[in-house]
Amino acid sequence: MTAQDKPEDAPELDVQALFSPQFEAAPAPEPEDPPTNVRPKRRAVVAEDEALIRMDVVETLTEAGFEIVGEAPNGERAVELAVELRPDIVVMDVKMPKLDGISAAEKIAKAHAAPVVLLTAFSQTELVARASEAGVMAYVVKPFSPADLIPAVDIAIARYSQILLLETEVEDLVERFETRKHVDRAKGLLMSKMGLTEPEAFRWIQKTSMNRRLTMREVADAVIDQVGADES
Repeated sequence: MTAQDKPEDAPELDVQALFSPQFEAAPAPEPEDPPTNVRPKRRAVVAEDEALIRMDVVETLTEAGFEIVGEAPNGERAVELAVELRPDIVVMDVKMPKLDGISAAEKIAKAHAAPVVLLTAFSQTELVARASEAGVMAYVVKPFSPADLIPAVDIAIARYSQILLLETEVEDLVERFETRKHVDRAKGLLMSKMGLTEPEAFRWIQKTSMNRRLTMREVADAVIDQVGADES
């Protein structure tokens, strides 16, 4: 829904009223399929030039219920597999032959092929900033355990889904970027004010947008204006 779709008599969003003690986080939508149906496995591509580490990543993801649809020994092949297969996640090392992980992640992001989790032996601020600018959704410092990798993968998939949803709502590139910034800030306020998780906060904004016939940017701005003013 775009700003033009908002009816002139649309009710103003009273964020304070929604913060009453009776407020409950919007529950996740009920699945349409019968619970007896088996949920399709999430699909993953693993890119790592060191075979032993690649095997370790594959094993970790497989045990977590992922289907490994492709393995790449270098960055160029990782991009090819991501664009061709459109997996749910790409887990990729930062240092690889032919094309490094950050450059490969940037190509994957531009193609809107999949979210990327970067594996790195370093955690410098400069590296993290470059990875973020390249579109990397999360990163994990090696050596890692399943308790490190799987949550990062889940976060990356969730954030990527949120970005895709916002991009379908806003076509203009500059407006899209601003909308993401406002929604991220509103999510932070809802998390601190209501104790919601990041997915719950995003779902709250999404559901309020649909129920009130407002854009997600308008809902986010209402949260920022009212809740942000209270915290000042």
